[in-house]
Amino acid sequence: MCLLFFAYECHPNYSLILAANRDEYYNRPTEPAGFWESHPEVFAGRDLEMMGTWMGITKSGRFAALTNYRDPSLQIRGGESRGLLVRGFLCSEQSPEDYLREVGGRRDRYNPFNLLVGDGRNLYYFNKLNAQTVSLAPGIYGLSNHFLDTPWPKVRKSKQALAGYLENRDFVDPGPLFELLADSETAPDQDLPDTGVSKKWEKYLSSVFIRGADYGTRSSTVLLVDRRNRVLFWEKSFLSGQYQIAEVRQTFELA
Repeated sequence: MCLLFFAYECHPNYSLILAANRDEYYNRPTEPAGFWESHPEVFAGRDLEMMGTWMGITKSGRFAALTNYRDPSLQIRGGESRGLLVRGFLCSEQSPEDYLREVGGRRDRYNPFNLLVGDGRNLYYFNKLNAQTVSLAPGIYGLSNHFLDTPWPKVRKSKQALAGYLENRDFVDPGPLFELLADSETAPDQDLPDTGVSKKWEKYLSSVFIRGADYGTRSSTVLLVDRRNRVLFWEKSFLSGQYQIAEVRQTFELA
């Protein structure tokens, strides 16, 4: 997953309002979101190559999401799949703090990553590079392929758009959030970050929704958890050129 922006514990009717795009190569086999046969309490998509996932939620309210941290100079050979970090939390009963403490002890097995985990009561952020567990305060956040709230153009734009949409709004319509996720405008050259890839690649990756022939946005997801513990998980999957191929809409109540 390469971009997510969310409002956490700062809306009167929702504990979590999240919108996310997962960017990946189109030829990487992927299973749309659903309840897992092996773990029926887990609702998430699945990377069929390594059997991990990028984001999911359970019937008890456990939530996890992951983005890669982009810096080619920090890549390691033969690292374990980062998607297993999300799967590991969703399928466990460990507290978020204990799980992240364990992850911190084995973080060198993985290429750089950002990890969000929560249990419905608290939400935490962890990055491999600084290895610090941060308990998130109520607020609006954005996360792409750098640290939490690094002000990349698409992070700034998404956070501002989400804050503007939620202002004086009692109930959330997923439609406008999907519109925010569909924005394929690239950032001006002077605003591009420098992450160690070419300027052409930085430009290509700078849009909220990435459109490409071989690599791009594979899915857009809106996740809502309201104050009555009702969950809406709505996922749209795409092929090259923003061509939608699948849609999953699931609602359930947290136990």
